[in-house]
Amino acid sequence: MPYIDVIQHENADGELKQIYDDLVEKRGKLAEVHKIQSLNPKSIVNHMDLYMTIMFGKSPLKRYQREMIAVIVSTANECPYCMQHHTDALNHFWKDDSKINTLIKDFNKTDLSDVDKALCAYAQVLTTKPSGIEESQCIENLKQLGVDDRSLLDAALVISYFNFVNRMVLGLGVQLEEEGGKGYEYD
Repeated sequence: MPYIDVIQHENADGELKQIYDDLVEKRGKLAEVHKIQSLNPKSIVNHMDLYMTIMFGKSPLKRYQREMIAVIVSTANECPYCMQHHTDALNHFWKDDSKINTLIKDFNKTDLSDVDKALCAYAQVLTTKPSGIEESQCIENLKQLGVDDRSLLDAALVISYFNFVNRMVLGLGVQLEEEGGKGYEYD
C-alpha cells in the first residue's frame, strides 16, 4: 500500500484522466509508478517525457543496454518494483531468464561484451559511490573500449534517472502491480 493517497484510474477526471488514458494508449497500461504521482498530474507528463527520451529516444546505446543499466541500478538500490519491470523489459530483448538472474547476482559472471560489462560497472559505481575515483576509472575504461561521449552521456542519464525513480518508488511505498511488470510496450 502506498504511503500517500493515490487517485485510481476509475476515479480520475479532467487532466489526470486524460493523462492516464494517454498512458494506457501509448504504453499498453497504467503503472503504479505513474499513479503515485496522481496528486501532481503535470509531474506524470514531465516524468514520462524524460523517461521516453532517455529510454526510447535516439541514442548510440541500444535499448537492451539501457534496460540492462536500469536493472543494475535498481538492483544496487534494492528496488524490487523497478527490478521487476526492467528485468521483464530486458528479457524482452535477451529472452534468457538464466542470463537475467546471473546479471542480478553478479554482472561480472554474466556472458556480456566488454562494453556491456563496463556499462554495468559504471552504473554500479555511479549508483553506490557517486563521488568515488572509481567513476572516472569507469569512464576511462569505457573510452578505451571505444565508447563515445554521447554514449557516456546517455549512460549517465539512464543511471541518474533510475536512481531518481528508485528513490521515489521506495520512498513512497509503490507496490508492484498484480501482473508484475508484464504487458508494456518495450520497443
